[in-house]
Amino acid sequence: MTEQTYRERLRTLPVFPSDLPDLDPATTPDEPVPLFRTWLEDAVASGTPAPHAMTLSTAALSGHVSARTLLLKDIDDAGWHFATQRGSPKSQDLLGNPRAALTFFWPAVGRQVRLTGVVHDGGPEAGAADFRARPEASRAATLVGHQSEPLESLEQYRRAHAAVVDRLQIEPELLAPEWTDHFLVPEHVEFFQAAAPGNIRLRYRAGADGWTKELLWP
Repeated sequence: MTEQTYRERLRTLPVFPSDLPDLDPATTPDEPVPLFRTWLEDAVASGTPAPHAMTLSTAALSGHVSARTLLLKDIDDAGWHFATQRGSPKSQDLLGNPRAALTFFWPAVGRQVRLTGVVHDGGPEAGAADFRARPEASRAATLVGHQSEPLESLEQYRRAHAAVVDRLQIEPELLAPEWTDHFLVPEHVEFFQAAAPGNIRLRYRAGADGWTKELLWP
């Protein structure tokens, strides 16, 4: 028997379950936020782990592109919110080039949502409020600092983390001054539903008079 190549191996992996929800474009709302919230709740109900996890893609002025997974913090009239250190690579990318993309993927229901737009800084009060709402362990990890810098050893990090935990016992209201609330204002929001015979793609486009809906070829 011929040994299976890795390409062949990848082609045998399952993608989506056979029992998938439907997407009827005719019954979708006039703007994307209500549909996104419905899909997120459907992902929660399906048991998808970390359904609020998303991929943030940024590009520096140099043209270098990077992506990472983080958590959605809120959706409101301003946009889709996430938070990070101001000195982090993603924040540095956004300072030079505020255009970015967010991608949500919920394989249990065969769905993706893709957003593109401009990212804004929510200001120091929003950053402080988000930081206070984080669990103590997350606040401690953030206060250690030096995100994405070279690390000599895990022991070096553990010592720094223990020192921060001790400090939080004395100063429980300690804030990370560079913690930033960002929000993406979408120009395009695409909803993808796996289906047969062809996948369904519904895109919302922002304009001066509101949102426009259109179907895309699969």
